[in-house]
Amino acid sequence: MAKYRFTALDLGNRKVSATVDARDEDDFRKIMRGKSLVPLRYKELDEQRTTYRLKASDVSDFCRQLASMLGSGITAVRALEIIKERDFKNVRLKHVYEKLHRDIQQGFTLSEAMTRQGRAFPELLVNMFASGEASGQLENVTEKMSVHYDKENRLNGKIKSAMTYPIILAVVTVVVVIAIFVFILPKFFAALEGMTLPTLTRVVVAISNFITERWYIIIIVAVSVVALVTYLLRVPKIRHQFDRLKLKLPVIGGLLKIIYTARFARTLSSLYSSGVSMIRALEISGTIVGNKYIEGQFGGVVKDVRNGELLSAAIRKVDGFDSKLSNTVLIGEEAGRLDTMLISTADAFEYESEMATGRLVQLMEPVMLIIMAGVIGTVMMAVMMPMMSMYSTPDLFG
Repeated sequence: MAKYRFTALDLGNRKVSATVDARDEDDFRKIMRGKSLVPLRYKELDEQRTTYRLKASDVSDFCRQLASMLGSGITAVRALEIIKERDFKNVRLKHVYEKLHRDIQQGFTLSEAMTRQGRAFPELLVNMFASGEASGQLENVTEKMSVHYDKENRLNGKIKSAMTYPIILAVVTVVVVIAIFVFILPKFFAALEGMTLPTLTRVVVAISNFITERWYIIIIVAVSVVALVTYLLRVPKIRHQFDRLKLKLPVIGGLLKIIYTARFARTLSSLYSSGVSMIRALEISGTIVGNKYIEGQFGGVVKDVRNGELLSAAIRKVDGFDSKLSNTVLIGEEAGRLDTMLISTADAFEYESEMATGRLVQLMEPVMLIIMAGVIGTVMMAVMMPMMSMYSTPDLFG
């Protein structure tokens, strides 16, 4: 079905402008006659595909439902009709499923219809579904991808939940410091007017006055910095260097390598075990790592494998992966069980990534506490120094 925008005259000779779905122009004219409308002008809309991207939980749920219905003998068209009729809280997600169902009704395969939805579905899922359609194993592929995205969703959830405490601590620190500088310190420093204050106290007084009187400047600067950083990270060269720098950070860099390696290993194992060629599997897996510096090296990896080099040797050249990955892949190649080894490797790195996430949070918590203690300690010193000076000066007490 195509969508037509039209302007027409009704029976009362009034202009009516609206849109209507029709199979073609003949069907559109038939609909106009049925509505007793005389079209003045009309245009078929080139419907812009959605830019909404499904979350890992949405993709996992979609695959699980689809696999269940396909396994029960329900056709893909009917399955999508059932899925789109669910009561979705997310209107944009419902809109994606409605357009997906419409495209399949028009004769597109499921993978083709998913491609037509723009960025809604991950490239990995689209390629896996295309492979399943070609081999007649779509039901098995949907089950496998349901497990894949369920694992990804759980890992993302653990990372988010682990980061919750440090974020809350950072917010509390900022709120407490602002409250001290805005509400408490001005009243205290008002009692010290006329005194010769220590340098630290004068600095804290100046900061307190600035926050109280020029708060709008702080907001403007903060928003500008966030906007500038966001813009700069969208510049390919800058993002490339930023992602490279993250891997070089002490402790954190090593933990990030494990997370990136787990993500790559899981995707590669899912693709290769489903019959996707190694070259294509590498091309897709390289785009979902989540680090532009690592992704930029996959052109060389694909070239090396295409030229006959072992996968383990090609992966070993990637700066950003844990070294254990290439060693385990080499064992799989020597034993002739690369697909099995990739699956076990993915499971192992997923476990390590969970442990790495926990260690990352354990590292951040004391850092945040030290920063909070440092800020509050500095304020306390600025307050105590003039008081100690008052008590140590005999003339003040006669």
